[in-house]
Amino acid sequence: MSVLLETNLPGLYARGKVRDTYDLGGGRLLIVATDRISAFDVVLPQGVPDKGAVLTQLSAFWFEKTADVMPNHFLRLISNCDNADLPFPCSHEIAGRSMVVKKAKRVDIECVARGYLSGSGWVEYQQTGSICGIPLPKGLRESDKLPEPIFTPSTKAASGHDLNIGFAEVADLVGPETAKQVRDATLAIYRFAAEYALERGIIIADTKMELGWHDGKLILIDELLTPDSSRFWDAATDEPGTSQPSFDKQPVRDWLIASGWNREPPPPDLPDQVVADTSERYREAFRRLTGHELL
Repeated sequence: MSVLLETNLPGLYARGKVRDTYDLGGGRLLIVATDRISAFDVVLPQGVPDKGAVLTQLSAFWFEKTADVMPNHFLRLISNCDNADLPFPCSHEIAGRSMVVKKAKRVDIECVARGYLSGSGWVEYQQTGSICGIPLPKGLRESDKLPEPIFTPSTKAASGHDLNIGFAEVADLVGPETAKQVRDATLAIYRFAAEYALERGIIIADTKMELGWHDGKLILIDELLTPDSSRFWDAATDEPGTSQPSFDKQPVRDWLIASGWNREPPPPDLPDQVVADTSERYREAFRRLTGHELL
C-alpha cells in the first residue's frame, strides 16, 4: 500500500511531525495529515498506510459530533478533488486526509484529560501519589479507572517532551479565566467522548487536545480524539494492574525498544509486519468508533 510522506502545495504555513498546513487566505487553513509516524520525538523513515486518512476523518467525525459541547475550527473535509474548492489545483493524494479549518491563535497548553491511570500519569502517581498536583487515592494500580476524570495539562514543547504542570501554572501562563475555560472544556469533551466510545467497546483512557482563540472565543483546534492524541483500549480485554494494548503505534514503540535503538536520529527501518500491524490498529479504531470504513 502506498504512503504519503510529504506534500508540496502553495502557501505552506507549517510542517509538523505528521501534518502539513497551508494558508488558504480569508482566515482559512488546509490541514493535510500525512502518513508520517514519529516515536520518541523522532520521525521514522517509513510511513503507515491510511494513518493520515484515519487522523483526518476521525477528527472530522469528532468535531461534528462534539460541536454542541464545544465549538471548533472544522469547516469541511476534502473527500475528493471534484468538490475541493481550493485556490490551487487539487492533488488527488490529499483527498480523504485533508480538512479546511478556521485559523485560530493557539493557547500554548496541551490540554489533557485522564480517566484512567496510565503513561506519564502512572509514573508520576507512583512517585508522588498525585498527578499535576491532584492527589489521588492510595493503592491504585496501573490502568485503574480514576474516581473521576481529571485535567492534567502539560507544556507545549517546541521540541523534546512536554512536561506535566499544575493548574496554578496554567493560570499563570494564560490567565485564571482562560485556564478555567480550557479545563472545563477539556473535561466536558472527554466525558462526552468516553461515554460514546464505551458503548462501542472502546475505553478512552486519556486524551490530549488543543484550543485556540477565534473571534474572541475559545474553540477546539488541531486534531481530536485520534489514536495519535488518545489512548484507546479494548473494553473487552481491559485488565487493570498492567499496561493495556492500545489502538495506536504501540507495535512501533515495542519494536523500537526491543531493537536496542538509542532513540537518537537516525532511526532504524521498521519491518513490514510492524508497519502493517500498526496500520490495522488505526483502521480498527476508526471502524469501531464511527461504524463505517474510511472514504
